[in-house]
Amino acid sequence: MRILLTKNTDLDIVSKELGADIEVECIEVIKTHPVSIPSFDLKNHSLIFTSASGVNAFFINGFKPNEDFTSKSYNRIYCVGEKTKKALRKHGFGTFKVLKNAEALSRFIISCCQHEKFLHFCGNLALDVLDDSLPLQNIKYKKVIIYHTEELNPVISEKYHAAVFFSPSGVRSFAKHNSLDGVMLFSIGETTSRELRKLTSEPVFTAQGNTLVSVLELIKNHI
Repeated sequence: MRILLTKNTDLDIVSKELGADIEVECIEVIKTHPVSIPSFDLKNHSLIFTSASGVNAFFINGFKPNEDFTSKSYNRIYCVGEKTKKALRKHGFGTFKVLKNAEALSRFIISCCQHEKFLHFCGNLALDVLDDSLPLQNIKYKKVIIYHTEELNPVISEKYHAAVFFSPSGVRSFAKHNSLDGVMLFSIGETTSRELRKLTSEPVFTAQGNTLVSVLELIKNHI
């Protein structure tokens, strides 16, 4: 069986989870580029990160959160996904709350954090879930574009039994020149699955853990 992963991935982890009999190829379908912006005072704001790319670009630009919760300028950090959480940990910062996706984060903020002011450090193609929902509840929210996502739109001539997707922009990039039909489709999360369903009537298998290992376990259960 041949499986396409639409991002560069640690093949040792893949082989460990799926076994040596499965042939796996990684092809990048998107690239991210940090945007240079002047750092500014984060005082009295809570910070939102919805991707590891956003975290990395944030620190490249010289921002530094204040994690001293006894300070008036303390920054709570909210993030989406374990990969984003790990990126923050690499830079020495923890998280106040980790949610599975932007929809879950939006619900949590509306229910529990209405009096906070939020800065969302994200890419130019970030979904408008928070942008659409939080201001309607009179919650102060600002999106800060800190990286750009480039869709590479590769033409892929090889045939695969299954393809694995990790973001809505990755789905769009792949689908520009390649068919999604006749292939088993696996997705890291519901947001990515929704993008796939817009473009094909094929069944989409969605991982529940939003991690590479959870996707690989899902594949193992369906092949």
